[in-house]
Amino acid sequence: MKGVACVILAAGEGKRMKSAYGKVSHHLGGRPIISYVIDAARSLDPEKIVVVVGHDAERVKKAAGGDVEFALQEEQRGSGHAVMQARPLFDDFEGDLLVASGDVPLITGGTLGALLDAHRAAGAACTLLTAVLKDPTGYGRVIRRMKTGAPLKIVEEKDADRFEKAVDEINSGIYLFDAPALMGVIDRISPGNRQREFYLTDAVGILAAEKKRIEAVRAGDPEEVLGVNNRYELARMEGLLQQRIQRGHMLNGVTIVDPGKTYIEGTVEIGRDTVIYPFTVLTGPARIGSDCRVGPFSHVRPGTVIEDGAEVGNFVEVKSSTIGRGTRARHLSYIGDASVGARVNIGAGTITANFDGKRKHRTEIGDGAFIGSGTTLIAPVRVGEGALTGAGSVVLSGRDVPDGGAVVGVPAAPLRRKVVKRARKSKGAR
Repeated sequence: MKGVACVILAAGEGKRMKSAYGKVSHHLGGRPIISYVIDAARSLDPEKIVVVVGHDAERVKKAAGGDVEFALQEEQRGSGHAVMQARPLFDDFEGDLLVASGDVPLITGGTLGALLDAHRAAGAACTLLTAVLKDPTGYGRVIRRMKTGAPLKIVEEKDADRFEKAVDEINSGIYLFDAPALMGVIDRISPGNRQREFYLTDAVGILAAEKKRIEAVRAGDPEEVLGVNNRYELARMEGLLQQRIQRGHMLNGVTIVDPGKTYIEGTVEIGRDTVIYPFTVLTGPARIGSDCRVGPFSHVRPGTVIEDGAEVGNFVEVKSSTIGRGTRARHLSYIGDASVGARVNIGAGTITANFDGKRKHRTEIGDGAFIGSGTTLIAPVRVGEGALTGAGSVVLSGRDVPDGGAVVGVPAAPLRRKVVKRARKSKGAR
């Protein structure tokens, strides 16, 4: 079996984004656009992945992450020219070469796998991934032979005549080539077009003219091949990605009361029978257990673990913290860099003051503790198991509350035993 390698084109400026930053380094669902394409390419188990960078190269390299190689396209002269810059990294490669644009974040490994299977089954020199769009404006059109229906050439929209523009099958910018076949014709591409660029699509036409086998696979979901060219399309893509992410959670047993008013990143795990209420933002990596209640107007940030049966309610923000089983933080609280045990009550307006101006510090709250409304816990500090803080208390850094203890005041001081007993009798209401 021949090997697979990948070239991802990410050198363009993306002028329509109106940005100083490389287009594929912009974030979608909490991650750089290009990271989605790289993840899909990894599903093919490639021997190597080469990212062609140019504009804002260092930022794009950072967005691409590790375990990839880079080729530099100093002057952006088209997709064919970009592949030319990567050619030295494939001198001895005899396998199949996936070439993909770095701005198609909804592409899936399943679709790329189907493309590879079809390419190998046909023994093709090139297999295109195409799609049929209701509005193909802006995309190159796939022109097929009249008799056989085989792809003949790809015409970029700016070079298309009115008959070619009427074709609704578009080129996705994703191809599988027999690597030696591509490298054998890449130097024959010329910039004889309106853009004066070297189009990789011309390599398809050259191979077809030489009677090499060209195949095409239509994407089952046309949305997978949509590119991001401007901020409007970026927002539209975010909506499509949210539909995909939230559909997956709902089919796995999560209730999302109003998906259109909820934002969930792909690195968030959610257990079954959990309910997510509107205007909730879940950013990851984070994990929410089963049978939890989150929202409305909650913000769960990276590094958070919410254990089974816990509740995080309206206007509660949780960051880099663990919320134990059955714990309730229902109103107007900030819990940052904290370890909160099981069956804890976090009263309305509680704040873990985790930052001293230079460093972040942790707060620990033991099982069964009762944190009164308006409590400020200045980290580092520990509130012991079954401990209690009175409403409005300010627990200073280093003044830990012992197991079963109770404090109140500003700064918080221990209560007398009789007062503690009365407080414990009355704390049942949460």
